[in-house]
Amino acid sequence: MMRMKRQAYNPYLPAWEYIPDGEPRVFGDRLYIFGSHDRFGAEGYCENDYVAWSAPVEDLSDWRYEGVIFRKDQTPWNTRNQAYYAPDCVQGPDGRYYLYYFVVNSSIISVAVCDKPAGKYEYLGDVSLPDGHAYGTKPEEWFTFDPAVLVDDDGRIWLYTGSSQPENGQYGHEIKGCFVMELAEDMLTVISKPQILLSAKWVYTEPNFFEGASIRHIGEWYYLVYPATNMTGLNYSMSRFPDRDFVHKGAIHCSSNIGYQGRSLMQASYPMGNSHGGLVCIKEQWYIFDHRVTNGSPFSRQGVAEKITIHPDGTIDMVESTSCGLNDGPLKGSGTYPAYIACVLMGKPAGEMFNPMAMTGPCVTQDGPDYDPPEPEGAEINGETAKDAPVSYITGLEDGSQAGYKYFDMTNTRHLSVVTRGAGGKLEILNGESGEAVAEILLSQSDDWAVSETDFTPERIVAERTDIAVSRCPLFLRYQGEGSIDILEFTLS
Repeated sequence: MMRMKRQAYNPYLPAWEYIPDGEPRVFGDRLYIFGSHDRFGAEGYCENDYVAWSAPVEDLSDWRYEGVIFRKDQTPWNTRNQAYYAPDCVQGPDGRYYLYYFVVNSSIISVAVCDKPAGKYEYLGDVSLPDGHAYGTKPEEWFTFDPAVLVDDDGRIWLYTGSSQPENGQYGHEIKGCFVMELAEDMLTVISKPQILLSAKWVYTEPNFFEGASIRHIGEWYYLVYPATNMTGLNYSMSRFPDRDFVHKGAIHCSSNIGYQGRSLMQASYPMGNSHGGLVCIKEQWYIFDHRVTNGSPFSRQGVAEKITIHPDGTIDMVESTSCGLNDGPLKGSGTYPAYIACVLMGKPAGEMFNPMAMTGPCVTQDGPDYDPPEPEGAEINGETAKDAPVSYITGLEDGSQAGYKYFDMTNTRHLSVVTRGAGGKLEILNGESGEAVAEILLSQSDDWAVSETDFTPERIVAERTDIAVSRCPLFLRYQGEGSIDILEFTLS
């Protein structure tokens, strides 16, 4: 029986899955996500083993859990089971799939191999010099970090790595920024001297290289995508060559919208955290994959994605964070939606002084501990079929804070109901972020989930606006009252 196609939204994986640093790769007719693996409620980054998810290129809402693909205890020298940071995966000249990864603070790039994109990988070795020693094991060698790999059209293989964080100097290596080395056909042996592409320059007021490089060759151009030191999220540099002359061009995506249409650091539309992701083309449409923080913590990150446009001159405009993400246009203005798809979560109206990095305002969370789904074993696991999975919701909405969703086709929408718990008060429907109220929903105090509702007119939201329309309408909800509330879901009709 053919499955009815669902809508897609951000985060694109089930809310109980925490896959940051996502590298999107199309192999065959499926899109695969290779990323780090955070643990909900963790005290550090990337505490779980690597897993993979995939979706058919024909339906980016139909994500399948591929299971654990590589464990921390599979690296022979990682005897303390230290965390694995952001990986990349490419298909080698021999047709096999190579997973490049980084054991935290090691300054060593390691490689695992498999005959399938999302099978069970086996440790192959460490990226090494011709004399056999692993690069990064000698003090004169530069500090490596999250790897990115390009198997170029001419068959040459390039490894991009490095960091600009001064604190990484404590591990005994020079911090050089982003650098590149060519690898032999064995996918392990370095056959060129490292070349600096983006120098380390740790300045918060400039969009310099931070860490987490991602590489793509698109047409005549090579693209390096990386988080910038000025917190504008994923930026990019372009070159005609894989190993030199990269020039910064701008920002592509920030889950807090810093830099989008001039938005300042203190006007973050969502709690701030780090960034890492990459580009992928699916059915002639380009996307940027990134992540966002949850749970009032930098250590429980979820994957998000947005459509982008690459112009004829190769440049890319910055795109805003939305709830509709991978969907083919705005979400339907009818149906029930989980509250956690909010792309705006603000503790106070934009313009007031608050610290979004402190993560003290509203956040997305879940009602149980980290969820470990069963291994697929031939049966597909997704957000709907996972047994006993925790439920996610927004918590900590206090007086003046707001949640926002972009975008819906509200051509025929006239009613909104919400499921909340906590203090009484009201939810206002706004005509824009931190805007004026066009309708309100009165809430009763309740320790259990309770439904409240109201009629409203979407035309009042878009009145006197040229940037939105009823057919592409945002939904902003601002809480007014004493205490705080949680939101589980809402229904448009």
